[in-house]
Amino acid sequence: MASSYRNGYRGSSSGSMKVDRPVPSSNLKAPSFKSRTSTGSVLRRSSPASLTALDDGVPGRVRVAVRLRPRNAEELAADADFADCVELQPELKRLKLRKNNWDSDTYEFDEVLTEFASQKRVYEVVAKPVVESVLDGYNGTVMAYGQTGTGKTFTLGRIGEEDTSDRGIMVRSMEDIFADISPETDSISVSYLQLYMETLQDLLDPANDNIPIVEDPKTGDVSVPGATLVEIRDQQSFVELLRIGEAHRIAANTKLNTESSRSHAILMVHVRRSVNGREDVISSENGDPSHLAKPFKPLVRKSKLVVVDLAGSERVHKSGSEGHMLEEAKSINLSLSALGKCINALAENSAHVPVRDSKLTRLLRDSFGGTARTSLIVTIGPSPRHRGETASTIQFGQRAMKVENMLKIKEEFDYKSLSRRLEVQVDKLIVENERQQKAFEDEVERINVEAQNRISEVERSFTDALEKERLKCQMDYMESVKQLEEKLVLNQQKHDCDGFTDGLCNGQGSRLSVAEINNLLEKETNLRKAAEEEVEHLKSQLGQHSQLEAGGDTEVLKLLKIIEDEAHQKKKLEEEIIILRSQLLQSTFEADQMRRCLERSGPGNAYTGLDSSMSPFRHSQFKDSGNGQKASMATLFEQVGLQKILALLESEDANVRIHAVKVVANLAAEEANQKKIVESGGLTSLLMLLRSFEDETVRRVAAGAIANLAMNEANQELIMLEGGISLLSITAADAEDPQTLRMVAGAIANLCGNDKLQKKLRSEGGIKALLGIVRCGHPDVLSQVARGIANFAKCESRGSTQGIKSGRSLLIEDGALPWIVQNANNEAAPIRRHIELALCHLAQHEVNAKDMISGGALWELVRISRDCSREDIRSLARRTLNSSPTFKSEMRRLRIEY
Repeated sequence: MASSYRNGYRGSSSGSMKVDRPVPSSNLKAPSFKSRTSTGSVLRRSSPASLTALDDGVPGRVRVAVRLRPRNAEELAADADFADCVELQPELKRLKLRKNNWDSDTYEFDEVLTEFASQKRVYEVVAKPVVESVLDGYNGTVMAYGQTGTGKTFTLGRIGEEDTSDRGIMVRSMEDIFADISPETDSISVSYLQLYMETLQDLLDPANDNIPIVEDPKTGDVSVPGATLVEIRDQQSFVELLRIGEAHRIAANTKLNTESSRSHAILMVHVRRSVNGREDVISSENGDPSHLAKPFKPLVRKSKLVVVDLAGSERVHKSGSEGHMLEEAKSINLSLSALGKCINALAENSAHVPVRDSKLTRLLRDSFGGTARTSLIVTIGPSPRHRGETASTIQFGQRAMKVENMLKIKEEFDYKSLSRRLEVQVDKLIVENERQQKAFEDEVERINVEAQNRISEVERSFTDALEKERLKCQMDYMESVKQLEEKLVLNQQKHDCDGFTDGLCNGQGSRLSVAEINNLLEKETNLRKAAEEEVEHLKSQLGQHSQLEAGGDTEVLKLLKIIEDEAHQKKKLEEEIIILRSQLLQSTFEADQMRRCLERSGPGNAYTGLDSSMSPFRHSQFKDSGNGQKASMATLFEQVGLQKILALLESEDANVRIHAVKVVANLAAEEANQKKIVESGGLTSLLMLLRSFEDETVRRVAAGAIANLAMNEANQELIMLEGGISLLSITAADAEDPQTLRMVAGAIANLCGNDKLQKKLRSEGGIKALLGIVRCGHPDVLSQVARGIANFAKCESRGSTQGIKSGRSLLIEDGALPWIVQNANNEAAPIRRHIELALCHLAQHEVNAKDMISGGALWELVRISRDCSREDIRSLARRTLNSSPTFKSEMRRLRIEY
């Protein structure tokens, strides 16, 4: 049951413009019983002229049907010798009321229903046109009038638990309403009241026994703001409300009826539907309509269905009422008499209608002579002993057929919905802008770091090359100088030797000629010139080496370019080698599987038995694939090395990057590899992929690898420290692929199981991200979400038990309770099991009890304690309910036994 009896949704009209739309003329035709579509059509705006012309609405007459009750056991015995006082002619829609054996009065109605008419036919004839009008935005009323014991409550309020064909108008009306509305945009709220002894009481909250009736002085609309208004989401919740209301309704045993209603029951169903309204087409300056149009504005249609089960009129001498029951009968007859006076005044177009004579007529002010479409069913009995009461009932119906109502649609511009939608769009744009800005800044930073690294590398290479060239030049210079010095020493020694020889010759008395001395001098001069030329040549070589040092940048850059190209080519070759090794290992594994399959199939069935052996082949393949895959990954891990695999995550080739991240994800599935992956920087690389790459496959596999690493408690803190939960939240908001969302939800669910990370997980948007993922609707995704919520609730429960945590649950504060309650009885067993555990853990902390009661979780806890398929969860739910004073008090108030 949605919310609680006192916490139903009540729409506010503040800040919105109300528009009364007249009913189209087509709605006045006979209703069609074809199935309605579940999607609302777009409202076409009328022109101002037509809207003004029909502003007062279009008349719609009150439709009246008469239903005859079969004879009961008492009448079969007492009136066996007498004929029925009425004769029905349903094909002519006529009824004859016998005065005596030879005379009768004839009356015509909109519908005449015999004693054999089914409940379904009664609903389709009487109430279905009204329900369809309510779904289109009009107010509607269905009312039953007649003598006590003629079947009014059976016609309207029968729940049909024993026999579904006995379901009354209330139950069938809500079935059609739920079939037509959209749960995402529409809402239904219900109030159930009784008018007892001129006091308006709340059947859903018996303590609220004097509700005032408020009339709007401007519009004349009647409302009961003090009544309990319960928002419901499904048919089962509505049936539960009916049971509660019927249990509180006052009834008594009279001579005419063993369960005679002593009060008028009023069921009010408020329907709020969202539609799209569009303004007129914009015209151009020359009067031609433009192809542009103003944007759609959200509209809200608020309509109300009122089902009234009037208490039966009775004569005291026949019913045997006395004492307090006599006072009840007087009050019933007075209110019915006031209603009859109003009907008479409206039928005769009287200037004064006494609507203030009774609270009943004030409540029905809109139903007779107002803006609602009204259907009345009058119930009569066949016994001639009650001919007078039957005639009075028929006359009431005849007068009601003369009453005209003015049907109008009430619409409001839903600026709040538009504002919320725009805020959501703005938030998404802000998140996208921040994400792109962050990605841009990271990319700029990466490019700057890479450029600085390249510049530093080039500078080092240039410096090294320049230093080597300088040393080489210095060595060449020193070698040349050394050679010159050696030649100079040799020349000097030779010159000294020649002088010594000349002296020796002179001493011996022999004298050299002048020509010989000149020859020697000329030779010495030539040698000196040759030495000087050698020195000049060496100086020119030294200058060339200096120029080489000054102009060597271009050559160095060319060399660096060649080295860089060769390194890039080498990197690509290494990537291709790793991929080929992986593919070779996988092909080898598949070939081994096929060989084992062929060996099992035998040589005789090499071709014909291929199809028949495919199933066992696949079975054996699936059976051995785990060990084979592990062996392949281990072989790849040993042959290639973890560092090279992680390096491929930054490859420029998309196929290489995708293949590398898949290999890392498979390695991360093994607990033995997780520590090496984290220590080698694999976690950081995976988070960078999640942050910077838009490729859906990369994001999906990276999220799966992070989910595998998050199974280790030591890795969970590292993921949080490196901003992993923020990246997962952003990915959850952007992704649409169910597999990607399942991986992200699994990673967050693993983090939810860590007691130390609760507050940080919530502050960085982890819970909001989980709740946002439920938009996908895929069962596997929802199962991961439910597991995460169950893990989080379990940690909170453990912290509360140990005294570490106090205050409301963070799940409740983030708005997870409505989704938990809604999916507590999900058809998928994994989702249901996790949600049931989450509810039990939340309920163990007493501070959450009031929120859970107001959110409808108490009913689910009671259901779990009774119907859960697992004994441990049932026992946990029972212990929780027994240990909570708040739950026990609420169950006593609601009279719930478990």
